[in-house]
Amino acid sequence: MSDHQNHEKDWEMYEELLEQYIQIIAKNMNLYGITPSIGRLYGTLYFSDEPMTLDQMRDALLMSKTSMSTGVKALSEMRMVTPAYRKGVRKDLYQTEKDWYKSFTTLFGTKWRRQTENNIEEAEETIHQLKKLREETEDAELEQSITEKIDKLNYAYEYYDWLIRLVQFIESDEIFKHVPKKKNNDEKGGNQDEKGNHRV
Repeated sequence: MSDHQNHEKDWEMYEELLEQYIQIIAKNMNLYGITPSIGRLYGTLYFSDEPMTLDQMRDALLMSKTSMSTGVKALSEMRMVTPAYRKGVRKDLYQTEKDWYKSFTTLFGTKWRRQTENNIEEAEETIHQLKKLREETEDAELEQSITEKIDKLNYAYEYYDWLIRLVQFIESDEIFKHVPKKKNNDEKGGNQDEKGNHRV
């Protein structure tokens, strides 16, 4: 086999390995409420050497330009994709957010804050209505049952309040004081640890 053929085979293996990982990214994106197709878009952008236009994304993923636009918009709202600029290029360019920690804290905060605030409002309203019913009813058994359910709802409210404080803790970046970001390999001069051993 010639050197040219060997090089072609190596490139094919390289692209296959990246595609396999993109599929893993797409599959796991459902944890963040993201569809597999948008997950594939994110993975493709992440491994792209240069920012991409919607047309380039469409050609790479064989999807409609409308689908690409919808996907980019969803990822942009979650701050996982940002606009990029290149001199001489008029079309809109996009790239993935380089700081994954920032993406996580933003996405976590947005998702959990919205759901938790809704749960708090529902708990407050249900407690209010149950208290009103307890004051009006003459059924002793029902009154007792309402009191028990209010206790459970108060527990739920306390849990949701804790979740809100957790979201605030993460959004404020305080979490990184307790769970520090791992240092980038480049900051230490390559892929070696302090003892000189090679690391992935």
